[in-house]
Amino acid sequence: MQRIRITGGNKLIGNMPVSGAKNAALPLLAAALLTDEPQTFTNVPNLADIRTLRALLEGHGAQVDYDPASEAKAMQIHTPVVTNHTAHYDLVRTMRASILVLGPLLAREGHAKVSLPGGCAIGSRPVDLHLSVMEALGAEIELEEGYVVAKAPAGGLQGATYIFRTVSVGATENALMAASLARGTTVLKNAAREPEVVDLAECLVKMGAKIDGIGSDTMTIEGVDRLNGCEHQVVADRIEAGTFAMAAGITNGDVFLKNARLEHLEAAASALALAGVELTAEEGGVRANRPSGRLVGTDITTEPYPGFPTDLQAQFMGLMCVAEGASVINEHIFENRFMHVPELLRMGADIRVEGRSAFVKGVEQLKGAPVMATDLRASVTMVLAGLVAEGDTTVHRIYHLDRGYEQLEDKFKGVGALISREDDPTNGNGN
Repeated sequence: MQRIRITGGNKLIGNMPVSGAKNAALPLLAAALLTDEPQTFTNVPNLADIRTLRALLEGHGAQVDYDPASEAKAMQIHTPVVTNHTAHYDLVRTMRASILVLGPLLAREGHAKVSLPGGCAIGSRPVDLHLSVMEALGAEIELEEGYVVAKAPAGGLQGATYIFRTVSVGATENALMAASLARGTTVLKNAAREPEVVDLAECLVKMGAKIDGIGSDTMTIEGVDRLNGCEHQVVADRIEAGTFAMAAGITNGDVFLKNARLEHLEAAASALALAGVELTAEEGGVRANRPSGRLVGTDITTEPYPGFPTDLQAQFMGLMCVAEGASVINEHIFENRFMHVPELLRMGADIRVEGRSAFVKGVEQLKGAPVMATDLRASVTMVLAGLVAEGDTTVHRIYHLDRGYEQLEDKFKGVGALISREDDPTNGNGN
């Protein structure tokens, strides 16, 4: 096991490349199961979750070719025949996004058996919406010994009107893929609008799907008999871009985020502006800097897109720990996404949690300390806190980081951070 060590105090200045979005790449790769033609994706990040899904796809019979060292970071997937219809527990347990193979397998093959998924322990994230939308399309669903066993009717999935009772990115993506090959018309209401959903829908259209209302909360899909292969570039990761912007803000730095798209960061940009961090669109990316003065305490509430993203909540809290004044962080997406708070307290932060709200009083200085990564976004928050803390911070259990951030240390080193990865003699226990 490894850990990351950060020595705080350096301003971040320079260029930081933003990788392709993990949360866009995963459903795109799953969509390759919908066709028997080759599919090529570029800008695919080299991450643990990508490698997990690749192994899952290969288990279904996909032939995958990927060169993460190439400039294009291209991955070609070809599944001429689906040879296995079971997504096994040993892979699915490590990553929630594995449930995304359910819709493609069910739509193309008429049946699928998918283990109930795992992933970050950030609260209850049931798969019931994934299952209920498949049932609305005519599938029979049973749960057997920890597996979802799904079977389409004899004529294949049937178009239907489905209203999501809560906004769900993953369930919207699964529904889009399944409906693309269903018979008739499907209308998805209260659908997720995230850029990653838009990216998937645009790729499906390139493959021959007929989808109206992309980017809105109501999408209409006319099912087609088959889909073709295509080439598609994975959209830049707005969460990584937001994380790096906050790193610039917390260190009073000036960073150009190459490939970032400001239109995907509007809610975060608005909150950061109130806190004293400016995001400005420039050719080829976004500039993030803190023009003057101390950070200012700012309240946020997480909401589905285009609201403030839950995946940036922990990082924003890190900023507020050293801001002037108080702030309130309201988490309305996941009920257990404050697990980073005890670790920030170890570094001298002043935070009180009541239910789904965290009350933060800014302090003059955080102190370096050994801390634990409890989930993907919490782990990078510890890195941000370490960048501004006095002394050394060691972040243990960084396997969470490797699921979602590509070459994190190299990117931070490139803008002046004192950060390194090393073997962890404590085996992740921090003692």
